[in-house]
Amino acid sequence: MHQLPIFLNLTGRTVVLVGEGEAAEAKARLIGRAGGRIVQAWEQGATIAFVALDDEAEARTAATGLRARGLLVNVVDRPDLCDFTTPAIVDRAPVTIAIGTGGASAGLAKAVRQRIEALLPARLGALASALYTTRDAMKARWPTPADRRRAIDTALAPGGALDPLDGAAADKVDAWLASEVASQPPRLETIRLTSPDPDDLTLRAARLLGEADHIFHPADVAPAIIARARADAVRHVADATPQEAPAGLSLWLEMPDDC
Repeated sequence: MHQLPIFLNLTGRTVVLVGEGEAAEAKARLIGRAGGRIVQAWEQGATIAFVALDDEAEARTAATGLRARGLLVNVVDRPDLCDFTTPAIVDRAPVTIAIGTGGASAGLAKAVRQRIEALLPARLGALASALYTTRDAMKARWPTPADRRRAIDTALAPGGALDPLDGAAADKVDAWLASEVASQPPRLETIRLTSPDPDDLTLRAARLLGEADHIFHPADVAPAIIARARADAVRHVADATPQEAPAGLSLWLEMPDDC
C-alpha cells in the first residue's frame, strides 16, 4: 500500500481551490458534495488545498506556497506534486467506496468504479443506515463484540439474511433481529499456501483471510500473506494447528517446505 486511504469530514471547513476551467470546476463539485467551503486563496483555518493550473511552473509555485502554510495539497494531473490524491468514488451514502491508483491512472480507477457501480444496488446506503439505527438492539441481542460481529458477518455473507447485493436487504433488518439466529460452533480451516506471494492466493483463501477471527501460522509465513487478513484478526505464531480452536473462524496457514 503506497497511500493511506482516509475519509475526511469537510462539512463547514475551508478548502482552498486555485485555478479555473473544467478541472477546477470538477474539484469544486467534489468539495461541494462533501460540504466544504471554497476559497481561492489561503485563509486561517484552511487545512487542504487543490491546485488546478495548466502551467506547471505556476502550479508548482502555488503548491509550494500553500504547503509552506501547513496545508496538504493536491495538484491536478501532477501526482509527483501531490500530498494526497482524490479517488474515483462510488457514492451510496452513507456508504462510500473509493478507488485510487496513487495518481498512476485515473482511467483505471474510473473503469474499476464503473464495474463496482454496476454491482451495488442503489439502496445499499439504506442498509447501512438501518444497521446504524439498530446498534443498541444488536448490542442487547449479542452483548459481546465478537458474537455481534459474527452474527453481522453471517447476515451480510452472500445469500445471507442481509446480503448487501440484495436491493431489499434494508427492509429485512428488523426481521433479522427478531429471528432465531443459530450460533456458529468454532471452525478451523486450513489454507495450503503455494508461494509467499499474496497474488497467488486462491479466491477462497483470500475470502477466508478476510473473514477469520484467528490466524495460526508458522513464523516463516510471508508477512505479505498475513497482511491480507482482517486488521483485527488475532495472529498466533505456532508450529502446528491448535488442539482446540477458539470461538469463531480460525485459519491454519500451511507453507510448503520448498517455498
